[in-house]
Amino acid sequence: MALKLRVHVPPHPLIKHWLGVTRDEATPSVLFRSAMTELGRWLTYEAIREWLPTIDTTVQTPLAPCPATFVNPETPIAIVPILRAGLALMEGAQALLPLASIYHIGMVRDEETLEATCYVNKLPSQFAPETRVLISEPMLATGGTLIAVMAELVQRGVDPALVRIISVVTAPPALQKLGGLYPDLTIFTATIDEGLNDKGFIVPGLGDAGDRTFGT
Repeated sequence: MALKLRVHVPPHPLIKHWLGVTRDEATPSVLFRSAMTELGRWLTYEAIREWLPTIDTTVQTPLAPCPATFVNPETPIAIVPILRAGLALMEGAQALLPLASIYHIGMVRDEETLEATCYVNKLPSQFAPETRVLISEPMLATGGTLIAVMAELVQRGVDPALVRIISVVTAPPALQKLGGLYPDLTIFTATIDEGLNDKGFIVPGLGDAGDRTFGT
């Protein structure tokens, strides 16, 4: 049976709250950054359910032995923020995955052709086959940037089935393209918007996530 792209929109009230803060054009940059950090935290919380391998053991409480379950510290985990906007979600994600390695990749989109070009790549030459990868990318509009990043990861041995993507706002064109190329991906997003305008921006969206995060 063919696998299908899995897109989750968690109904958590805090995700809805912070999404509303980021959408509001009156939100100042300092509050926008805080909202993105919180969205990174809560989307990561949802994304890592049943994703992190655990080990069962026994611990000694002050009173008696007791079964306990821990996240397996030997499982390699990587967070890949897509520069620059992906940095806005990374702080919240890293707070929940403190042992994860951070690998940066920088992509810029040509506003005329909408093609993505890589300007910095700090990915390792090879990932261990069992590596879990969490990608932070606030906006999935045309899908070009994420498709380029996925190609780099797969080339380095990453299994798309072990990848989780956290995104604040997504649009159908990106989801359709990703589903066609990587049907076993899983995406966690705060919302799926109706579509794109003639410049490739998500509508209603939240504007340019990078500019609003860094006040530029």
